[in-house]
Amino acid sequence: MKILNLAVLISGSGRTLQNFIDLIAQGKLPATIQVVISSKSGVAGLERAREHNIPAFVVDRKQYKSKDEFSRDINDILKKYSPDLITLAGFLHLYVIPPEYHRKVLNIHPALLPDFGGDGFYGDKVHQAVLDAGVKESGCTVHFADNTYDTGPIILQKRVPVLAGDTVHTLADRVFEAEKEAYPEAIRLFVEGKIKGQKQAHS
Repeated sequence: MKILNLAVLISGSGRTLQNFIDLIAQGKLPATIQVVISSKSGVAGLERAREHNIPAFVVDRKQYKSKDEFSRDINDILKKYSPDLITLAGFLHLYVIPPEYHRKVLNIHPALLPDFGGDGFYGDKVHQAVLDAGVKESGCTVHFADNTYDTGPIILQKRVPVLAGDTVHTLADRVFEAEKEAYPEAIRLFVEGKIKGQKQAHS
């Protein structure tokens, strides 16, 4: 099986990044992380990358007037590492995907899209909306990213129950456990060329 060159885009703690690192070390994820890019400085995810000798860069969204300028500088870094796949891992900003990366950018969302998605639905806000809606089930969705929030083609979903007495944090923890399984599973499907509509950019 091909070993995938992976780029990981983060904005915070890097828990998903750490999950990838751990699974790669265990031989359970056929990938190598070439580069980590954070949209914020001083976040824990950058330290996780550096602890594992992964090149890590900051492209601070606050320093840019437009999403296009912000995305251009991300792409300038990515080009130096030739990633097979770009994973958005808790990345909080809209990344404008150039044609060469079409169907090569994955995102994970902490709810069952198309519900509880779109601009402004991220992190704890998603889980609060789920609780406020009174639904019995939540979960996570891995999908191809496009140039709007949470609208790209869905690859897979994992479901978890919403329990009586759940708080934002207990629900978030349960959903993250599902994310730890779902995201690597989607990456493995990508490596194997088993995703419908996938761009066949590798052998």
